[in-house]
Amino acid sequence: MTLGGSAPSRPVKVAVIGGGCGAMAAAFELSRPELAGRFAVTVYQEGWRLGGKGASGRGPSGRIEEHGLHVWLGFYDNAFQMMRACYAELSAGGDSRFGHWREAFVPETEIGLFSPTERHGWQRWAGHFPPRPGLPGDKLARGDMLSLTNYIGRAIVLLRSLLLECDVSVSDAATVPSQAMPKLWPPDPDMLTDPERLLGAVRAMLGRGVFSSAAVLAEALGLLAVAIGMMPAPFDNALLRLAENVSTGLRRWLEDNLLADDRHRHVWEIMDLVLAILVGTVRFGLLTDPRGLDAIEDYECRDWLRLNGASERSLRSPFVRGLYDLALAYEGGDASRPSLAAGQALRGALRMFFGYRGALYWRMRAGMGDVVFAPLHEVLRRRGVRFQFFHRLTNVGLAPGGEINPGDRTHVATLAFDVQAEIREGREYAPLVDVAGRPCWPSQPDFSQLVDGDRLAAERRTFESHWERRRATTKTLRVTDDFDMVVLGVSVAAIPYVCPEILSRDARWRRMTREVRTVASQAFQIWLSEDLAQLGWQGPPHMVSAFAKPFDSWCDMAHVIPEEDWQSPPRTAVYFCGVLRVEADTEAAGDSLCPTRRAEDVRHAATAFLAGAARHLFPGAYHPDGTFRWEILADATRPQGAPGPSGPERFSTQFWRANVNPSDRYVLNLPGTSKFRISPLDMTYDNLTVAGDWTSCGFNEGCVEAAIMSGRLAAHAVSGQPPLDDIIGYDHP
Repeated sequence: MTLGGSAPSRPVKVAVIGGGCGAMAAAFELSRPELAGRFAVTVYQEGWRLGGKGASGRGPSGRIEEHGLHVWLGFYDNAFQMMRACYAELSAGGDSRFGHWREAFVPETEIGLFSPTERHGWQRWAGHFPPRPGLPGDKLARGDMLSLTNYIGRAIVLLRSLLLECDVSVSDAATVPSQAMPKLWPPDPDMLTDPERLLGAVRAMLGRGVFSSAAVLAEALGLLAVAIGMMPAPFDNALLRLAENVSTGLRRWLEDNLLADDRHRHVWEIMDLVLAILVGTVRFGLLTDPRGLDAIEDYECRDWLRLNGASERSLRSPFVRGLYDLALAYEGGDASRPSLAAGQALRGALRMFFGYRGALYWRMRAGMGDVVFAPLHEVLRRRGVRFQFFHRLTNVGLAPGGEINPGDRTHVATLAFDVQAEIREGREYAPLVDVAGRPCWPSQPDFSQLVDGDRLAAERRTFESHWERRRATTKTLRVTDDFDMVVLGVSVAAIPYVCPEILSRDARWRRMTREVRTVASQAFQIWLSEDLAQLGWQGPPHMVSAFAKPFDSWCDMAHVIPEEDWQSPPRTAVYFCGVLRVEADTEAAGDSLCPTRRAEDVRHAATAFLAGAARHLFPGAYHPDGTFRWEILADATRPQGAPGPSGPERFSTQFWRANVNPSDRYVLNLPGTSKFRISPLDMTYDNLTVAGDWTSCGFNEGCVEAAIMSGRLAAHAVSGQPPLDDIIGYDHP
């Protein structure tokens, strides 16, 4: 068998296990027309739909029902590259149902964060991030190269802008004669080759008290940016002293002029955090360390920031809490146990705020299943990729090694599946339905296509619950006969259930499944007969985080309602999500994590949230006596005008879910755990690679971009394509 070079005598048969972003990216790359059919790809998927944690479905009135709140950030270059190519291929083939990718993704420039007040209320911070040149997925221009020096330069530009925009009067600035102020900007070129001269100038300014002037501080920051970009490595110690001196002067100015001013409190917190990052980057030698940001992966993010001078105030700020909330970075879903590896936290923050193109983030016009996985399914199917739905993997079987060490296991010999349902008359299952002219995934399978479909429907089979009773029908695939290569694209939380044979023999895989942990999450969606303004929300309908637990992140989704199929459309829809606490002993109990059982917990938490904390968001949604106006919840489950439940029971007409299935759980990046991740390029088993946001892929965080980077790496491991240089961010510092 030849995987590279000239075409093989027959296509290489690749079994892709799973339907999430990582698995679909691998299938997309391996089935590209440029490969001329070298790989025959078959996707084996549990249940009836693709998507993994990103799966969505259409429920009553065609309403979109998601696993949670999904947005794509403006630095998701690999993800946007794939979807742009997907939409272009559909359009070129004459399929106009999906439109252009710019119609599917909507740019957003506003983001909101909340911080608690001393009077048990909440204060909102709203930020506007102007569009940046280009679009996500464009080829990187020279000025957009992913380097720490580039990011730090942009961070200093942000500091200078914030500093100069502060309308603070400083009385003692005028006491320093202008001729006594050493001119730092533009810098003397000779100064950059003489670090002691440079430091002397900065110390002179500190000694004269000139750092009470915002303009001079801005000059000092500009000098620091140039020094970081130009100073050779032997000057690292001098650079650290320069960074610390500028940081000390700037913090002193901030504390004197901004800390007591509530209008500028958030500006102070941002600048304090950025200063800690600047000092820490220099102090830990990250600019020259070949490991890049991985050099600080063993530190917890807050601890590392604290080590480098960040104040407790800024560490409790909405900016830090929002970072943890958006990464669901709470061990066991416990809000009192935030934990996030410093290197990846810094990498994600730098790329998010200084690496986006077009817009800070992008909403999807409809559900993720509609905008991402339906077009991917159509493109892959037309390329000849086969889909075997209702196939639940139960074991990856290994074969004995060679004669030198017969005890070794070197490759995958079998794949065992539980066949959850059989398709009538041996036909291929057709998974999509039409909603308002768009191909979509339904929220339940089409039982009419299944053998014994009426019985399965009566049993309320979901085919997606890990704890659902299994059928007796099994199928075993064998190497060479049925597959040559395997792309294992399931979640890391599912590995103990689908790879028992590997785990029984491979200590490295056992350590990986123990150390790379996941967290359960919860989400609910409500559709309302009043818009945000009527509900009392002021300002743009942006994405909001760092709010009250357990639903700390939410977003107005009114823009998706035209894509639904209501007789009388609601005025808006709002999605909420957050972590779901699961105790260690409960997790070990297994079936107590059944989604239907935990869904009741989510329902109670959601109704309590609407009855309580949500009044800080939507004061107009409450009666004068302080009770929530349940009647404004739009009911899609009954014909228009038909009577329905009232009071808190009306919440039963909305949508909520507990993401506790192994395949639904969110992957964490805890301090010291990245080194236990397995790379898709690791070929310990010569015909097996892995894909997913739990692998070592260059961006080790639970997100779409990480999963797609991993899938592209898995495709490279099988075929040599795409080239590693084309996987943006794989070699990120």
